[in-house]
Amino acid sequence: MLHSDPIMPKTTLSRREALGRLSMIAGAVSTGAMARAASAPSTQPLLGLDAHSVRGMKWKAPQLIKYAAEQGLGAVLLNGFHYFDSLEPAHLREVKALADSKGVIIRIGVGGISEGAVRFSTQYGTAQEALVRGIEVAKILGSPTVNCRIGSIEDRYTDGGIEARLAETAKNLKAVRRRAEDAGVTFAFENHAGDTRSDEVLGLIHDVGSDLLGAMLDPGNALWSMEDPLEHLKKLGPHVRCMSVRDYMVWASEGGATFQWTAIGEGLMDVPAFTGLLRHHCPEVPLFVESISNSPRPIPYLTDEFWEGFPHVKAADIVDFLRLVKKGHALPFATPAAGEDQKTFDQRHQKAEFTKSIRTLRELLG
Repeated sequence: MLHSDPIMPKTTLSRREALGRLSMIAGAVSTGAMARAASAPSTQPLLGLDAHSVRGMKWKAPQLIKYAAEQGLGAVLLNGFHYFDSLEPAHLREVKALADSKGVIIRIGVGGISEGAVRFSTQYGTAQEALVRGIEVAKILGSPTVNCRIGSIEDRYTDGGIEARLAETAKNLKAVRRRAEDAGVTFAFENHAGDTRSDEVLGLIHDVGSDLLGAMLDPGNALWSMEDPLEHLKKLGPHVRCMSVRDYMVWASEGGATFQWTAIGEGLMDVPAFTGLLRHHCPEVPLFVESISNSPRPIPYLTDEFWEGFPHVKAADIVDFLRLVKKGHALPFATPAAGEDQKTFDQRHQKAEFTKSIRTLRELLG
């Protein structure tokens, strides 16, 4: 999803030289061929629209469903209640009927469920009340999963760090276990805007129970927390219950690195390797495309303040990430054409990036 600006640290870390040397070592190591999943099934994933891809259109659920159908897609991810005009059962049943008529399945999300998160919203009540409402919405719409998350990289710098936010998340999920089980619904936790790394997501899944909680995989966000998205998928693959993907680029810059997401096929992602792992680990999970391009963001890993949010991450833990930094290059920033306003540009650009990504996936997946 579209994320808040990251913390912008200022001072230089004393370990800069050590990390710089590590970066050079990582770049010198041969990356070899990207791993392909062994014995991958021949079935291809169902392609879908993550509604955030066309956020500039300000569309609600019915328009998004129709757009997905027009693109020949079989699924739509509505990762928040704001996509619905109402959460009343009558309206939700109308949305479900429309989706059924178009041959489109629906997946949903409830947003943040950690009360201590910087951007936690009480619009839908407490975190547990939002989860319960998500269960009810999912049951009507036929979504087997309900996505949830903490928030953003800023939450790593809150009181108690990300561990405290993970504890709040686990508590709230456990509290609604019986409601979810009765409805036949499970949850999928999203690594959102650099807030969590794969080992932290795995820890949460094990704490809550893998029968109730899986992963909402966002490999683009993995890059934000200094992880190679492909390695992120390898770790979380068996637990994936929902996913939103886009390509990515990262390069060395002042204070560390800068990254930018791209249309699929235009970044560093080894798309055949990535989709091969998906077929191997979670072939039944729809492959939602969430294109977010033209939005460079810093990863200032050579500064003191940045590492305060990652106290347990060691230099050796980011070797794969540093290889990507060494491999990547800066991308140009697109601007509106002469006489074109920003809103029109955003809408045109977002649609173009999304359709380009879908076209690339179709070509590669056959």
